[in-house]
Amino acid sequence: MSGLIGKKIGMTSIFNPDGEIIPVTVIQTGPCQVISIRTKEKDGYEALQLGFGEKKEKNITKPVLGHFKKNNISPKNVIKEFRKFNISDYKIGDEIKVDFFSEGEFIKVRGKSKGKGFQGVMRRHGFSGVGGTTHGQSDRLRAPGSIGSSSYPSRVFKGMKMAGRMGNENVTVSNLKVVKIIPDQNLIMVKGATPGAINSIVELIKK
Repeated sequence: MSGLIGKKIGMTSIFNPDGEIIPVTVIQTGPCQVISIRTKEKDGYEALQLGFGEKKEKNITKPVLGHFKKNNISPKNVIKEFRKFNISDYKIGDEIKVDFFSEGEFIKVRGKSKGKGFQGVMRRHGFSGVGGTTHGQSDRLRAPGSIGSSSYPSRVFKGMKMAGRMGNENVTVSNLKVVKIIPDQNLIMVKGATPGAINSIVELIKK
Protein backbone atom coordinates (compact mmCIF):
# COMPACT_ATOMS: atom_id res chain seq x y z
CA MET A 1 0.00 0.00 0.00
CA SER A 2 1.17 3.50 -0.79
CA GLY A 3 -0.52 6.54 0.62
CA LEU A 4 -0.31 9.57 2.87
CA ILE A 5 -1.24 10.61 6.40
CA GLY A 6 -4.01 13.13 6.96
CA LYS A 7 -6.23 14.81 9.53
CA LYS A 8 -10.00 14.66 9.27
CA ILE A 9 -11.39 18.22 9.17
CA GLY A 10 -15.09 17.40 8.94
CA MET A 11 -17.93 16.90 6.49
CA THR A 12 -19.64 19.26 4.07
CA SER A 13 -21.33 19.09 0.70
CA ILE A 14 -20.47 20.40 -2.75
CA PHE A 15 -22.21 20.55 -6.12
CA ASN A 16 -20.94 18.66 -9.16
CA PRO A 17 -21.15 20.15 -12.70
CA ASP A 18 -24.62 18.57 -13.15
CA GLY A 19 -25.95 20.40 -10.11
CA GLU A 20 -26.13 17.31 -7.90
CA ILE A 21 -25.22 17.75 -4.25
CA ILE A 22 -22.46 15.43 -3.02
CA PRO A 23 -21.67 14.76 0.66
CA VAL A 24 -17.90 14.87 1.16
CA THR A 25 -15.37 14.47 3.94
CA VAL A 26 -12.63 17.12 3.99
CA ILE A 27 -9.19 15.81 4.95
CA GLN A 28 -5.98 17.80 5.38
CA THR A 29 -3.52 15.53 3.60
CA GLY A 30 0.17 16.17 3.97
CA PRO A 31 2.59 17.50 3.30
CA CYS A 32 4.19 14.30 4.56
CA GLN A 33 7.97 14.27 4.89
CA VAL A 34 10.14 11.23 4.22
CA ILE A 35 11.82 10.49 7.55
CA SER A 36 13.48 7.18 6.74
CA ILE A 37 13.75 4.70 3.88
CA ARG A 38 13.53 0.98 4.57
CA THR A 39 15.51 -1.26 2.20
CA LYS A 40 15.62 -5.01 1.66
CA GLU A 41 19.36 -5.11 2.32
CA LYS A 42 19.12 -3.45 5.72
CA ASP A 43 15.54 -4.05 6.91
CA GLY A 44 14.29 -7.01 4.88
CA TYR A 45 11.55 -5.01 3.16
CA GLU A 46 11.06 -1.79 1.22
CA ALA A 47 9.02 1.09 2.63
CA LEU A 48 8.93 4.81 3.20
CA GLN A 49 8.56 6.12 6.74
CA LEU A 50 6.50 9.30 6.57
CA GLY A 51 5.91 12.00 9.18
CA PHE A 52 2.95 14.35 9.45
CA GLY A 53 2.35 17.41 11.61
CA GLU A 54 4.77 19.21 13.91
CA LYS A 55 5.59 18.37 17.53
CA LYS A 56 7.65 20.13 20.19
CA GLU A 57 10.98 18.56 21.11
CA LYS A 58 10.12 18.60 24.82
CA ASN A 59 7.20 16.24 24.15
CA ILE A 60 9.29 13.56 22.43
CA THR A 61 11.43 10.85 24.00
CA LYS A 62 15.17 11.08 23.40
CA PRO A 63 15.43 7.94 21.22
CA VAL A 64 12.71 9.20 18.87
CA LEU A 65 14.19 12.71 18.86
CA GLY A 66 17.55 11.21 17.92
CA HIS A 67 15.89 9.46 14.99
CA PHE A 68 14.72 12.83 13.67
CA LYS A 69 17.99 14.66 14.34
CA LYS A 70 20.03 11.97 12.64
CA ASN A 71 18.26 12.86 9.39
CA ASN A 72 18.06 16.64 10.09
CA ILE A 73 14.26 16.62 10.19
CA SER A 74 12.02 18.53 12.58
CA PRO A 75 10.01 16.34 14.98
CA LYS A 76 6.71 15.07 13.58
CA ASN A 77 3.47 14.37 15.39
CA VAL A 78 2.62 11.13 13.53
CA ILE A 79 4.91 8.52 11.97
CA LYS A 80 3.69 5.74 9.68
CA GLU A 81 5.23 3.40 7.12
CA PHE A 82 3.90 2.74 3.62
CA ARG A 83 5.31 -0.18 1.66
CA LYS A 84 4.20 0.11 -1.96
CA PHE A 85 6.28 3.13 -2.86
CA ASN A 86 9.04 3.03 -5.44
CA ILE A 87 11.75 3.98 -2.94
CA SER A 88 14.22 4.86 -5.68
CA ASP A 89 12.09 7.93 -6.51
CA TYR A 90 12.48 9.44 -3.04
CA LYS A 91 15.18 10.55 -0.65
CA ILE A 92 15.14 11.50 3.03
CA GLY A 93 13.66 14.96 3.53
CA ASP A 94 11.40 14.90 0.45
CA GLU A 95 7.86 16.15 0.91
CA ILE A 96 4.91 14.29 -0.60
CA LYS A 97 1.88 16.53 -1.02
CA VAL A 98 -1.82 16.07 -1.67
CA ASP A 99 -1.31 16.09 -5.45
CA PHE A 100 0.00 12.54 -4.95
CA PHE A 101 -3.69 11.72 -5.48
CA SER A 102 -5.80 12.76 -8.45
CA GLU A 103 -9.42 13.75 -8.79
CA GLY A 104 -11.69 10.91 -9.86
CA GLU A 105 -9.62 8.04 -8.47
CA PHE A 106 -10.84 5.70 -5.75
CA ILE A 107 -8.94 5.33 -2.50
CA LYS A 108 -9.20 3.64 0.90
CA VAL A 109 -9.31 5.59 4.16
CA ARG A 110 -8.26 3.95 7.42
CA GLY A 111 -8.73 5.37 10.90
CA LYS A 112 -9.92 4.78 14.46
CA SER A 113 -13.68 4.73 14.83
CA LYS A 114 -15.36 6.87 17.49
CA GLY A 115 -15.26 5.26 20.93
CA LYS A 116 -18.71 4.81 22.46
CA GLY A 117 -17.75 3.26 25.79
CA PHE A 118 -19.37 0.23 27.41
CA GLN A 119 -22.66 -0.53 25.66
CA GLY A 120 -25.39 -3.14 26.04
CA VAL A 121 -26.34 -5.78 23.50
CA MET A 122 -29.17 -3.76 21.96
CA ARG A 123 -26.94 -0.89 20.92
CA ARG A 124 -23.79 -2.91 20.32
CA HIS A 125 -25.29 -5.82 18.34
CA GLY A 126 -28.79 -4.71 17.46
CA PHE A 127 -30.63 -7.16 19.73
CA SER A 128 -34.41 -6.65 19.95
CA GLY A 129 -34.58 -7.24 23.69
CA VAL A 130 -36.62 -9.79 25.63
CA GLY A 131 -39.89 -9.67 27.53
CA GLY A 132 -43.09 -7.75 26.90
CA THR A 133 -43.58 -4.01 27.28
CA THR A 134 -47.20 -4.07 28.56
CA HIS A 135 -49.40 -6.12 30.93
CA GLY A 136 -46.94 -6.83 33.69
CA GLN A 137 -43.84 -5.14 32.37
CA SER A 138 -40.67 -7.22 32.60
CA ASP A 139 -37.49 -5.97 34.23
CA ARG A 140 -35.47 -7.68 31.48
CA LEU A 141 -36.38 -5.43 28.55
CA ARG A 142 -32.83 -4.77 27.36
CA ALA A 143 -31.24 -7.97 28.63
CA PRO A 144 -29.36 -10.34 26.28
CA GLY A 145 -31.32 -13.45 27.25
CA SER A 146 -29.80 -16.89 27.66
CA ILE A 147 -26.10 -17.18 26.81
CA GLY A 148 -25.68 -20.97 27.03
CA SER A 149 -26.82 -24.28 28.49
CA SER A 150 -26.11 -25.27 32.09
CA SER A 151 -25.18 -28.96 32.23
CA TYR A 152 -23.71 -29.17 28.74
CA PRO A 153 -21.39 -27.66 27.64
CA SER A 154 -21.27 -25.91 31.05
CA ARG A 155 -19.53 -22.87 29.59
CA VAL A 156 -20.10 -19.90 27.36
CA PHE A 157 -18.73 -20.25 23.84
CA LYS A 158 -16.07 -17.81 22.67
CA GLY A 159 -17.40 -15.04 20.46
CA MET A 160 -20.80 -14.86 22.15
CA LYS A 161 -22.40 -11.49 21.44
CA MET A 162 -22.55 -9.72 24.78
CA ALA A 163 -22.29 -6.24 26.24
CA GLY A 164 -18.86 -4.62 26.10
CA ARG A 165 -16.73 -1.83 24.76
CA MET A 166 -17.97 -0.39 21.48
CA GLY A 167 -16.01 1.55 18.89
CA ASN A 168 -12.37 2.75 19.10
CA GLU A 169 -11.34 0.15 16.53
CA ASN A 170 -9.31 0.30 13.32
CA VAL A 171 -11.78 0.72 10.46
CA THR A 172 -11.05 0.84 6.72
CA VAL A 173 -13.55 2.24 4.23
CA SER A 174 -12.85 1.31 0.61
CA ASN A 175 -13.88 2.75 -2.75
CA LEU A 176 -14.11 6.38 -1.69
CA LYS A 177 -14.00 8.65 -4.73
CA VAL A 178 -11.71 11.69 -4.69
CA VAL A 179 -14.09 14.48 -5.65
CA LYS A 180 -11.87 17.54 -5.33
CA ILE A 181 -8.29 18.48 -4.43
CA ILE A 182 -7.20 21.93 -3.21
CA PRO A 183 -3.36 21.79 -3.48
CA ASP A 184 -2.58 25.22 -1.98
CA GLN A 185 -4.41 24.27 1.24
CA ASN A 186 -3.39 20.58 1.25
CA LEU A 187 -7.06 19.55 1.28
CA ILE A 188 -8.70 16.55 -0.33
CA MET A 189 -12.44 15.90 -0.51
CA VAL A 190 -13.69 12.32 -0.74
CA LYS A 191 -17.27 11.29 -1.36
CA GLY A 192 -18.99 9.88 1.72
CA ALA A 193 -18.01 9.37 5.33
CA THR A 194 -14.67 8.25 6.76
CA PRO A 195 -13.83 6.67 10.14
CA GLY A 196 -13.00 8.72 13.20
CA ALA A 197 -13.90 11.96 14.88
CA ILE A 198 -13.02 15.47 13.73
CA ASN A 199 -9.26 16.17 14.00
CA SER A 200 -8.46 12.44 14.17
CA ILE A 201 -5.57 11.01 12.16
CA VAL A 202 -6.38 8.91 9.09
CA GLU A 203 -4.42 7.09 6.40
CA LEU A 204 -5.30 7.64 2.76
CA ILE A 205 -4.26 4.63 0.70
CA LYS A 206 -4.08 4.23 -3.07
CA LYS A 207 -5.94 1.16 -4.30
